[in-house]
Amino acid sequence: MLSILLHLIAATLYAGLAVVSWRSRQRDPSFSHRAGGLNVWQHVGLLAALLTHGAALGGELFASQAMHFGFSIAVSTILWLAIAFYWIESFYAHMEGLQMLGLPVAAVGVLLPLIFPGQHILANVDSGQFRLHFLIAMLAYSLFTLAALHAVLMAIVERSLHRGRLTPLLAGLPPLLTMEKLLFRLIHVAFALLTLTLVTGMLFSESLFGKAVTFNHKTDFAIASWLIFAILLAGRHFAGWRGRTALRWTLSGFGTLVLAYVGYRFVLEVILGRTA
Repeated sequence: MLSILLHLIAATLYAGLAVVSWRSRQRDPSFSHRAGGLNVWQHVGLLAALLTHGAALGGELFASQAMHFGFSIAVSTILWLAIAFYWIESFYAHMEGLQMLGLPVAAVGVLLPLIFPGQHILANVDSGQFRLHFLIAMLAYSLFTLAALHAVLMAIVERSLHRGRLTPLLAGLPPLLTMEKLLFRLIHVAFALLTLTLVTGMLFSESLFGKAVTFNHKTDFAIASWLIFAILLAGRHFAGWRGRTALRWTLSGFGTLVLAYVGYRFVLEVILGRTA
């Protein structure tokens, strides 16, 4: 009962903060940009949502002696980390607009373990190498999630500008060039973490199976995603890729990365009804 209550409270806080953000922008589109994003009360409210979400996640992850990490818990964890990154970064950088997409998505994500209570149990959680690999992978996933949300927001703004109709919700956002710089900043850091994820995964595989690379769905899609983002960053550096080209590659890379674990677990647990 307590776990259900924590999930509902966190979802309500996320949704409430999203509504406050939308209404603030509709009343004064330039306010958020002048103020640098979240105000004090929004920071406090978001921290409360993160703490509540974290407590709910802890109960789901460690419901017994084992560590549960099915589709719904994975999505909830990634979104929790993504919003935590956003909350921290909002003190130092202008990330206006991300809350408009990120908070509603987080409100849905925190409820997923209640809707899809998958019982998949992770193996090898006692291994220090596995814990390091798992932590880095979750950080990479969360930053790429922020980058994907940012890319979607940029695509919406770009389309609105081409149509000559910029709604009050979008009017106060920074220029597209500024948003693009933030996008690639996120991608650079996330790409470094994804590289470390692959390296630590190889080291763990070497110690467990005696070979550095064990090709399976997770490895194949993770490597494919790494290649997509490597091409994107190379294209940005050498050919100056930007605009729709950069957004398409970003979303393609993120979609491929999602298939590496979350998508696979979704098919297995939700569509096929299996836990392993």
